[in-house]
Formats: sequence, structure tokens, C-alpha cells
Amino acid sequence: MLSLGILGSGRGSNARSILEYIEAGRLDARAACVVSDVAGSGILELGRMHGIPSFHVDGAPFRTKLDGAAQDQVIGLLREHGVDTVALAGFMRMVKPALLRAFPGRVVNIHPALLPAFPGLEAWEQALAAGASESGCTVHFVDEGMDTGPVILQRRVPVLPDDTPASLHARIQEQEHLAYPEALALLASGRVRLEGGKVVRS
Repeated sequence: MLSLGILGSGRGSNARSILEYIEAGRLDARAACVVSDVAGSGILELGRMHGIPSFHVDGAPFRTKLDGAAQDQVIGLLREHGVDTVALAGFMRMVKPALLRAFPGRVVNIHPALLPAFPGLEAWEQALAAGASESGCTVHFVDEGMDTGPVILQRRVPVLPDDTPASLHARIQEQEHLAYPEALALLASGRVRLEGGKVVRS
């Protein structure tokens, strides 16, 4: 069973899908805690509604990364609540090496593109601007780069001729809500693991 620490910055739609899979018995995991860098975020409210210990950690003075005292506080909370796997679910900061060392090979993320294409912010807008014929989402292990970690699984979404950024993003999110619990189930069952920086499947 995975003991999940869920980190997020927004409304928590991916966290919601993870919790639904757990409650339906489709994911062998427990949500040990939720941590957000945004006070009053939806993901914190979601965690509290489900009776999960939920915490706001102020990331200042940094704006785009989790580092320094804030990172130390997050690591402390995760350890205090017995977390063995960290799921970044709409967490809008890059995590730094200390957190990766604290949970080696056990930090995962979901990104709204078919990596390595379109890393970074607003990947669906990048796909449209590039004239891509398809997009999708990627669940991957986190390393020190931006969206560069080894891929666990991907789901594909066609880009339609009349797509807007909003419509494409919405369809990608539908697939994210399936892909993230599926990837975590692979980890929980031991069918996927990270060894020597590479994904091993069994």
C-alpha cells in the first residue's frame, strides 16, 4: 500500500480523482496528508473534506520553486505523516534536490503534454501554437529538471481543428484523471519502479 503525500497549488481535480480511486478500492493507497503552497486553495479544502491532515506551507521568498525553509517544512510534514510516495498534483513549484533525496525514486508528477514535447507552463497552449496534431498527458518520476523525469505512462488526446486552449485543456484533464490513479496503481503493485534512473516494468 502506498502512503501518499499529495502536493498541489490549485483546486485539486487530480487529487480528487486519486481519492476517488482509493475509496473505490481501485488504488491500494492511503492519503496521508495534503500540502499546498497556496492558502485557501481548493486542494486544501478537498483534503479537509476527506478527513486528511492538510497544511499550507508558505513558499516565500521563492515564487517558482520549493526550497530552503519551506522545503524543509514540507519534508518534515511528509515524514511526520508516514509518507512513502509524493504525488505532485498541480503543484506549481519545482521541487529541489533535498526533497528528491528524502524520497528517492518516489516523487511523481503529471504533466499536460506528451513529454518530452512541451514541458513547462500552459503546455496545451504550446501544443496549439506549434500546430501539433495531438497532445495528452504524462505521468513521470520527478528528477532535478523541468518535466524531464522517466515516463511511467502517457495518454493521448487528438488536437481538433476547432480546439481552443480551454477545450483542449479540458479534454487533457479528463485523461489526467484516469492516468494518475492508473500510474499510482502500477507503483503500488510493484509493476513499475525506478532503478538507476530508469523505469523498470514487471
